[in-house]
Amino acid sequence: MNLTRLGKRATVVATAAIVASALVAAPASAHGKPLKTKSLAAVLTAGKVGFDRNGHDYDILTAAVQAVLKAKPASPVGVLADGTKPLTAFLPNDLAFERLVADIKHTKRLPSEKKAFTAVAGLGIDTVEAVLLYHVVPGARITGKAALKADGVRLTTAAGGKIKVDVYGHGRHKRIMLIDADRSDRNPRVNKVDINKGNRQIAHGIDRVLRPIDLP
Repeated sequence: MNLTRLGKRATVVATAAIVASALVAAPASAHGKPLKTKSLAAVLTAGKVGFDRNGHDYDILTAAVQAVLKAKPASPVGVLADGTKPLTAFLPNDLAFERLVADIKHTKRLPSEKKAFTAVAGLGIDTVEAVLLYHVVPGARITGKAALKADGVRLTTAAGGKIKVDVYGHGRHKRIMLIDADRSDRNPRVNKVDINKGNRQIAHGIDRVLRPIDLP
C-alpha cells in the first residue's frame, strides 16, 4: 500500500468513527482539580514565527496541521483545536520530520525545516492528514506516568491503525518507545512528556514520525 492510498483509506476510517483507546478513560479531574480545556493547537501555535533552526520544537508539525485544516476544514485533525475533547497526541519534533524526508529520499543529508515541510506536503493532503491522525489517540488522556505502566498496550489511533507501547529500562531510567507499522526503521522514542499538563488534551514529544505503513 502506498502513502496516497493510505491517506484516502484513513480519511474514511477516521471520519466514520474515531475510536477511543482501551487503556484509560479521560478523567474529569486530575489530583482533585478540574481539567482545563486549552487545546493542543493553541499550544503549538503559541508564539510561532515560522521555520527556524531549532530541531527540537514543532514548526513542521504545526504547519502540517494548519495545511490540512486549510484544505479540509471538516477534517478530524480539527479535534486538536477543540480543547473540550480528551485525547493524547504524540508530537514529532522538526528533526523527526527531517529524518523522515531523508529516509524517503534515501539520503543521509537532512533538509531544512522549510524543505522538509515542502516534501511532506508534496505527499498530498490526504496522506498528511492520515499521518497526523496516526499520532492521535482520541478519547484517552494518557499521562507520562500512566504510559510508563502500559508496557505492551496497543493504542488505537484516530487513523484506525494501532501503535504499541514499549517500556524499557529499570527504575528511574525507564523510557518509552512506540512501535509503529514500519518494521524497517527505528521506532520513535518519547523525549518529552506531559505537554499541556492539566488539560483534557495532553501530548508527548517523540524523536521520529510514527509510520502507519512499512516504507521501503
